[in-house]
Amino acid sequence: MTAQPQPHSPRENKYVQFAKYCTVGVLNTLITLAVIYLCKSFLDLNLYLSNAIGYIAGLANSFIFNKNWVFHSKGRYRREAAVFIMGFLVCYAIQLFTVWAITTSWAGTDLYQLTPDIAITPYGIATLLGNVAYTLANFIYNRSLTFRHRR
Repeated sequence: MTAQPQPHSPRENKYVQFAKYCTVGVLNTLITLAVIYLCKSFLDLNLYLSNAIGYIAGLANSFIFNKNWVFHSKGRYRREAAVFIMGFLVCYAIQLFTVWAITTSWAGTDLYQLTPDIAITPYGIATLLGNVAYTLANFIYNRSLTFRHRR
């Protein structure tokens, strides 16, 4: 007797989900940057409008891929979209606070000179750590609230 393949579990391994979530994040970044570039360079839109349109495109992509590919959610789009946007705002605030806290606590700290042309600043380190905080918080938020599976 051969083992039958198991149907895809909507709650697959959280590490696999996190890897897929990070893949979507890379795709979001590429889409965001491409849309900003296209709006600014080819459509000659204002820098800030181009930036906003780029982030909206990345956020829309993030919602669609996280809903359908990462979390395999069958929930209602309107409810999940609202909770997803709220999660983005909450996690962005966490990221912003992280950047602020690190930057202000390291105020006056010298640059870390890697090469004659490349230096790491406290703000650069804070931005990187803020991005890590955002990524972890947003994954947990979306897994726990936005795309949780109801029984």
